[in-house]
Amino acid sequence: MVFAYAPLPGSWIAFTNFNYHDGIFGSPFVGLRNFEFLAKSGQLWKLTRNTLLYNVAFIVLGNIVQIAVAIMLNEIRSKYFKKVSQAVMFLPYFISVVLVGVIAFNLLNYDTGALNALIERTGGDPIKIYSQAGLWPFIIVLFHLWQSTGYGSIVYFAAILSIDSTLFEAAAIDGASAWQRTRYVILPSLKPTFIILLLFSLGGIMRGNFGLFWNLVGNNATLYDTTDIIETSVYRMIISQNNFTTSTAVGLYQSLFGFALVMLCNWLVRRVNEDYALF
Repeated sequence: MVFAYAPLPGSWIAFTNFNYHDGIFGSPFVGLRNFEFLAKSGQLWKLTRNTLLYNVAFIVLGNIVQIAVAIMLNEIRSKYFKKVSQAVMFLPYFISVVLVGVIAFNLLNYDTGALNALIERTGGDPIKIYSQAGLWPFIIVLFHLWQSTGYGSIVYFAAILSIDSTLFEAAAIDGASAWQRTRYVILPSLKPTFIILLLFSLGGIMRGNFGLFWNLVGNNATLYDTTDIIETSVYRMIISQNNFTTSTAVGLYQSLFGFALVMLCNWLVRRVNEDYALF
């Protein structure tokens, strides 16, 4: 709580022309000029678009894949194989994003990458992946799914294990197939868990995975159009331009947008079913 609320007064920087001599509250007040600059420069729209689209892809594809993996784990009858499978899928979650960036570079590098080496051996021409911005949304989403699916599937797998066993027994007596058990027993039972996890995910829909993006893309300006998100832009503003005012304005916009979205989604869920709402 202290680390969440103590820095809030620093948001005032977004409305000032900050300088070190006058400090946060002594710097000249400029109103919404910093936000106006972002809006007119076109950066705000691009950053918002990229951050939202990436997170929508992460949330939608992530939950679909996680539910599918959890259901497949539930169908495995060998306890030993099930535990080994869980451990193998869970392992990428503990791998540092720095190492993920190294793995990606060794796979995709134009000169020595494994992918281009394979393409050349099969008679094709190597691809300059680090200069083709259109490929990177797919690459980033793929690496994100690889790293997060194991962890997310455990939550759904635990929810499946908590389903009343009499429902499966009744389905077996009725002669239900595996697909019918999944459709009429498992998926409806996972609905509350899915909605709660979805609402939690929406709370961070404006917050990108800085570590993953920075270590995969780095400071490659060629790829900014499709890979630049709010966190990476703010980081460059502070490091290269020492621009605290604009970066704080972007961060404040990010927080307010995410807060409004969570409140709206929670209100919509409450109107449909109060039991599924967060508050």
